[in-house]
Amino acid sequence: MTMRSTNQTLTAIEGITVGHAMNTAARTGCTVILCPAGATAGVDVRGAAPGTRETDALRSGRLVQKAHAVLLTGGSAFGLDAAGGVVQYLEERNVGFPAGPVRVPIVPAAVIFDLRVGDAKVRPDREMGYQACQNATDAPVEMGAIGAGTGATVGKGPGVTPAPGGVGSACVCLDSGLIVAAITVVNALGNVVDPTTGEILAGGTENGNLVDITERLLDANNIVRGTNTTIGVVATNATLTPAEVNRVAEVAHDGMARAIRPAHTMFDGDTLFALATGAHTGSSMNTVGILAAEVVAEAIVNAVTA
Repeated sequence: MTMRSTNQTLTAIEGITVGHAMNTAARTGCTVILCPAGATAGVDVRGAAPGTRETDALRSGRLVQKAHAVLLTGGSAFGLDAAGGVVQYLEERNVGFPAGPVRVPIVPAAVIFDLRVGDAKVRPDREMGYQACQNATDAPVEMGAIGAGTGATVGKGPGVTPAPGGVGSACVCLDSGLIVAAITVVNALGNVVDPTTGEILAGGTENGNLVDITERLLDANNIVRGTNTTIGVVATNATLTPAEVNRVAEVAHDGMARAIRPAHTMFDGDTLFALATGAHTGSSMNTVGILAAEVVAEAIVNAVTA
């Protein structure tokens, strides 16, 4: 059975906080997911045009098995600079992987391309990353055109006017105590659709009419490449191994494919991180994976309807 919670977002999981920082005039920003106690972490990159940091460290069989934060940011590759501010914030609080005389915060990150929206010369930097950490709380996640989703858009193609994207979050809580939640930054090439009906909820238009981006792509040859991406984090309070967490990240992409059409194209950098805090025992990776796909799809819908 499913138990309803007053917080239906990622921060329903104890030990995880979320903070946004942005430049609304330049239409860019970043969003940080903090888990300073450490969470077993994994990642799966499905898009062909990703911009990421520390993803190799999260693969199964690596020395480092836990992350202390995940950064989702605008600014394309330039925005990865904001991760330095997150690292600084955590180091000041003695959070990180023990390495001799210091602790090294493990902060994976992924970017969206928002440089065609707002001011392309303004990107998230160390100061903005630090500010996002200062803003982090366990309150329900604010959604819409905020943080890393400030300049996000969806539904793109030749002659098409995109619709606003944004940040979305969703959560499911079972009576057993298992919680699975997600946060997404939706900046997709494709349209966002209702996973049940296929109805376009947010998408590109031409002459005021919604465009089927999938159909448009079949004969398109002038799309600006690498300017789209949906990124996010799926998290759970379950106890999972590094291999299982990486598997959850893989399965969670099913939710992206349900809510975005098309998804995982050569022009997207779709990336999902997964975190497991280990506070709950007794739930299988299979159960977590099934719910992960559901909450990712719901978070994507929430991003464009918020």
